This record gives sequence, C-alpha cells and structure tokens, in this order.
Amino acid sequence: MTPPEQLVRDHTVYSCVMGSRAFGLATPESDTDRRGVYVAPTALFWRFEKPPTHIEGPAEEQFSWELERFCELALRANPNILECLHSPLVEQVDDTGRELLALRDAFLSRRAHATFTGYALSQRGKLEADVRRHGAPRWKHAMHLLRLMTSCRDLLRTGVLTIDVGPDRDRLLAVRHGEVPWPEIESWMARLTEETTKAATRTPLPAAPDEARVTDFLFRVRRDSALRPPP
Repeated sequence: MTPPEQLVRDHTVYSCVMGSRAFGLATPESDTDRRGVYVAPTALFWRFEKPPTHIEGPAEEQFSWELERFCELALRANPNILECLHSPLVEQVDDTGRELLALRDAFLSRRAHATFTGYALSQRGKLEADVRRHGAPRWKHAMHLLRLMTSCRDLLRTGVLTIDVGPDRDRLLAVRHGEVPWPEIESWMARLTEETTKAATRTPLPAAPDEARVTDFLFRVRRDSALRPPP
C-alpha cells in the first residue's frame, strides 16, 4: 500500500492555509493550519485495501482529504470544507486543483443554512457549558463562532462565501482577548441568528448543489488517472 505521506507529497492537487491566518485574525502566536486535497491513483482502488479518505500530517497542523471524500463533504455543505475552497492563502495548486476551485459555486446551496447553523448551535452549547462551569467562555472559540455565524449570514444574503473578516477584525480580536462581556456576545449571537434566519428566506443560493457537475469532474479525474501510464 502506498504510504500516506507519499500520497500527500506526490498527489496533492490543492493545498491552502486555513484558520486565523486565512480569516484575517492572525496574531503572532497563531499556528499555520494547512489543508489539502490529494487524488489517490485510480489503480489503488482496484485492491481490497482502499486508499485512505483523509490523512493527518506529515507536517504539524496539516490535514488532507482524498478528492472524492472532499467533494462528498462539500456537497453536504460541510463548513470546514467549503471554507477550504475559499481560502485566500493558496500554497499549491495544479490543473486539477484549479478545476476544483472553478467548481466552488457548484457546491454552494441552501444546505449551508442547516450545516452552518447546526455547527454553530453545537459550539454555542459548549461555550455556555464553559460559562456555567468556569464563569467565562473560551474566548478564542467565541471569536471563531461569531466569525462563522457572520460568514453564514453573508453567504445566505449574497450567495458568495467570504471567509476574511474584514472590518470586523478588531471587534473579534477584542472577543478573543476577553474584552467583550459574555452578555454582549450573547446579544451579538442572537442578532446574527435572527439575521441569518431572515436571509435564508430570500437567499439567491439554489436549493441543492450541482451534483452533476461535480460528478462529471470526479469521473474525468479518475478516468485520466486510470489511463495515465505508470511512472
């Protein structure tokens, strides 16, 4: 079986930086979170032992998905996956990766409302548990939750996913530093929830992603890999 690190090293079609650096919220202490997509050679799927759907590493803070798994999650409107496709910090991309990026709009749909808000609800529950137990939330997590909720609202309003926080940077960093009282954060979240619900009723996003376009892309990538002569 091909070693996982070799799949990442030799078959990555797209990689980017995510996290605070991509969101415009980096501080001197911020890690560099790298995310990528690799295409396992088609011949590897003809064995009983299939190639991995995702790989952690080999570098620190690095995580990659096999193309099919990545597309599957993107079609489900997984927030982390959709944001990877919109990172402003692209480190590596080949022709297949560029075609994947050109499909960004095919993955966007009204499903994002349920997935983004569902994730936000679960994270808010964790923050509220922290407040009950410790008297304060994890401020960094509160900052990122507000960022995600804002991104969801704006996606539903415009049909475009933007992950850089822009003019909200200073206020969000104030949350991270514990300078914004928890009741004010709760009010902020409540307002974002209301605005997001309203935006969902008039969003320009289609009801479902364009799965046919994505399927055609995946088929062609697999076919071209199968026909490619071995090195």
